[in-house]
Amino acid sequence: MKNISFDNEKYLNIQKKAILERIKKFNKLYIEFGGKLFDDLHASRVLPGFQPDIKLKLLLNLKKDIGIAIVVNSDDIISGKARNDTGITYCDEVKRLIKCFQNVQLEILGIVFNFYKPNLVIDNFIGFLKKNKIKTFKNYKIDNYPENVSFIVSKNGFGKNDYIKTTRSIIVVTAPGPGSGKMAFCLSQLYNDNQNNIKAGYVKYETFPTWNLSLTHPVNLAYEAATVDLNDINLIDPYHLKAYGQIAINYNRDIESFPILQMIFKKIYGSSPYKSPTDMGINKVGFAIADDNAVRQAGNDEIIRRFFKTLKKNFLGKCPDSEVEKAKNILFKANLNIFDRHCVKVCLKKEKEVNKACIALEKNKNEFIFGKQSPIMTASASLLINVLKSFAELDEKLLFLSPEILSPINNLKIKILKNNEAQINIKELLIILALLSKTNKNVQKLLKQINKLNGLQAHSSVIISDDELNIFQKLGIDITEEIKYAEKNFNFN
Repeated sequence: MKNISFDNEKYLNIQKKAILERIKKFNKLYIEFGGKLFDDLHASRVLPGFQPDIKLKLLLNLKKDIGIAIVVNSDDIISGKARNDTGITYCDEVKRLIKCFQNVQLEILGIVFNFYKPNLVIDNFIGFLKKNKIKTFKNYKIDNYPENVSFIVSKNGFGKNDYIKTTRSIIVVTAPGPGSGKMAFCLSQLYNDNQNNIKAGYVKYETFPTWNLSLTHPVNLAYEAATVDLNDINLIDPYHLKAYGQIAINYNRDIESFPILQMIFKKIYGSSPYKSPTDMGINKVGFAIADDNAVRQAGNDEIIRRFFKTLKKNFLGKCPDSEVEKAKNILFKANLNIFDRHCVKVCLKKEKEVNKACIALEKNKNEFIFGKQSPIMTASASLLINVLKSFAELDEKLLFLSPEILSPINNLKIKILKNNEAQINIKELLIILALLSKTNKNVQKLLKQINKLNGLQAHSSVIISDDELNIFQKLGIDITEEIKYAEKNFNFN
């Protein structure tokens, strides 16, 4: 199991203090949030102990001062773009974010449609939001953005965009995914605030790359591995080094765009409030690391996990070969190979022994639990029941799925649903266990162990179905896969 290596309480305190100190300089502060606000699973993997919703807790500490703006790229709604991690469309993700903010009673200032152009899909979505009493705003594409600064910072540039008026002193700017245009929206608001004699400021809240960790620290390399599709590259911030004589880590897009951003700030304010891209950031995550060695190990695990994920995307035709090469280069920079993820080597060895699709899970250091494919259940379901038995200290030979239970399920899956096989998958197993727990005390013991799965590492000898991967994610098990299908490599008869 992973060592807890991140101090959430310290992070909450120093991060809140940093925001309050920054806002003293302005009447209003726009905070561009990078990454996820509610379920930052990447951060919780590379910083063991990091609470996935800690940033939401931070906002709730400042609740009376905060308003939320959700920015979406109109083209992403039109194309039906989906999130890579969950498969949820950006349209549905916007709806999910609205519900999440409403559930914790944070004020939603509105949904901003960046690069708006008349389109039936967009206009229908805007109509839906208005019917549900959600305000909408339109920002328009500006030719030669961001180079044509004089035109951009004018009544015909930012001045044409819808302007969100609010008395809130902190405006949190978030999005359903990357490429939404959050910064462009913030700059547009700064211009229009300035036209209304409001002194507004802007900061970025990006968790990664972590500016006060080294360029080759596994946490920063894991960020590169997670963003091979965005072409993000971590770099030493040359502007920060020149201004302060201090090494700080940023990424290529912010460094490349900084000179133009400075020109825009000077055009709006008369001078730029920042000397470097790092100055624009406000993230304090690096100061709350309690165990650097544990964090380094977690970062290395994530680099390898991302490598396997990129291989799978490429195999399925969802990303080009160039992304695989980038992922390989990051492995090289980190001085890693796939067998540095211990469960990989153990899994492949077990596969040869049993000649069946299998999964190996590292319960503790050098202690592994296995699941193998059978006519009764998938390797994923087999693994789950085996690891729960281990945590519950129940006899591994103890059986829970009797013929009386399996027979009607098999009949349903094969005769009615017309499936080719009747194996119980991991989701079905959990449902069965939940039903059995009403009368079976041993099953009750099993289900009490579920929370112990969070943060465990596993590897599968074959590709797993998306449904089962989704369950692993919800259980908190970080699993990787060999790039081959079970049915093409094994005979289960």
